[in-house]
Amino acid sequence: MKYLIGTDIGTSGTKSILMDTEGHLIAQDLEEYDVLTPKPLWAEQWPSVWVDGLKKSIQKTVEKAGVDPHDIKGVGISGLYGGSGIPVDEHMKPVRPCLIWMDRRAEDEVAWVKEHIDGDRLTEITGNDVVDPYYGYTKILWIKNHEPENWKKTRMFLPPSNYAIYELTGKVAIDHTAAGNLGGFYDVNTNTWSKEMLDAMGVPESMMPMPIVDSTTIVGGLTADAAKELGLLAGTPVISGGVDVGAANVGMGVFKPGKYVAAIGQSMNAALVSEKPIKGQGLIVWPYPYKSENLVYNFSGSATAGAITKWFRDTFAQEEVAAQKAGGDNAYVALNKEAKKLNIGPGSEGLVVLPYFMGERAPIWNSDAKGLIFGLSLVHTKAHIYHAFQEAVCYALRHSIESTGRDLGDYIIIAGGVTNSKDWVQMFADVTGYAVRTPIEDAEANLGDVMLAGIGTGILDVDDVQKWQVLGDPVEPDAKRHAVYNQYYTMYRKLYQDLVGDMHGLTKLAKLDANVASDKDPVSAK
Repeated sequence: MKYLIGTDIGTSGTKSILMDTEGHLIAQDLEEYDVLTPKPLWAEQWPSVWVDGLKKSIQKTVEKAGVDPHDIKGVGISGLYGGSGIPVDEHMKPVRPCLIWMDRRAEDEVAWVKEHIDGDRLTEITGNDVVDPYYGYTKILWIKNHEPENWKKTRMFLPPSNYAIYELTGKVAIDHTAAGNLGGFYDVNTNTWSKEMLDAMGVPESMMPMPIVDSTTIVGGLTADAAKELGLLAGTPVISGGVDVGAANVGMGVFKPGKYVAAIGQSMNAALVSEKPIKGQGLIVWPYPYKSENLVYNFSGSATAGAITKWFRDTFAQEEVAAQKAGGDNAYVALNKEAKKLNIGPGSEGLVVLPYFMGERAPIWNSDAKGLIFGLSLVHTKAHIYHAFQEAVCYALRHSIESTGRDLGDYIIIAGGVTNSKDWVQMFADVTGYAVRTPIEDAEANLGDVMLAGIGTGILDVDDVQKWQVLGDPVEPDAKRHAVYNQYYTMYRKLYQDLVGDMHGLTKLAKLDANVASDKDPVSAK
């Protein structure tokens, strides 16, 4: 039997799986870590955290599988959208932490682009009709403007998965999905770097990695040192799987245009694959991992999805976390059990949460957007609020669905950590009104990595992987709950519209407060 490894470098953890070529999951491992958030709207990470997590997860997966390394024929690696990418010097050493997708500090750079770059021309070249701090090119401009010494040291910007592949193989490359996701420097018409946009923004083309490869490309083989660390053979092919949300779509069996998939982990990326970019809807556009030069990935989604429930757990559910450490239920499971015990229904007995805890990207595109818990009273418990947090993620998905303006068929596909909760999956169906199908195995992007690695090495073809049973039966929406959620969803949308001006005002106040705090004398302030 032959085997393949799929590894996804995520925002809060790196997961690896090992599968046979008939689609059976043999072993898996997850290594967790935290995001650095030193200031409001900042989110970054040192690449050593990702590389260490990747090596540990692969090594442990191989050890758990107990298969002969000679039979492991390839490793596919995907990664989170790395924002700016990792600025590395001429020796390939990181200059500073990577500004990841969650980071929204580049507000001044966004304003500069809007003032100095022709918006129609930018859309024509990149396919994107929105300028926002989400995009990596704005974060690169932030480093250029605010850290001139680091800028001078920087040789190129490498996305997380491509940096990890370099560490394993010694080979530099970037895949089309990661290049396109930078947003402002990649030409979707020619599938290469746009010298016009790079020159217009004052960024040397030499800072963009080359070559740009497909997500089925063997970038190189494992070095002897890397192979020893991983428990694999030197020369084992390593495939550039691309940005993980796209790989997750591949893992759900999407090899043709038309199907809608929401990958919901720390963030939410809900996307439709098409042959041409969907313009004018505020969607994020970049090449799809499979047939990158022919298919386009159009997505929107919340900047914080699972991230807000994790924040709630870490901030307010210490009792449940302690019980979990003592051998009890997972803290999330305990919170859900309490909600069911209290018979909390749609709307959490009058609570609506806006999930904009790190600003928001598509479809509202507002760095100043704020999180909100609306409707609190003395009858509400911890379980009510947690339930409302879950509903907020569902509302955000519905908003993203509506932004496509397309008929999505009989069902949507949801992958990611949220699918571990049957109650949450049912909630997604009830809020959106669509039947929901989820992956049978908890693999998401990893499964796509395995498929792309199999296709890239020639061990598998598309017909082979499409025979794999990857999706479960549909979870149908409840008509009565959906009717109630329609009213709460209307309130959800109205709250943002009513408060958006105050959100901008609060951002200005917070900046004033930060300036006052920085001027304080630490001694006299005691």
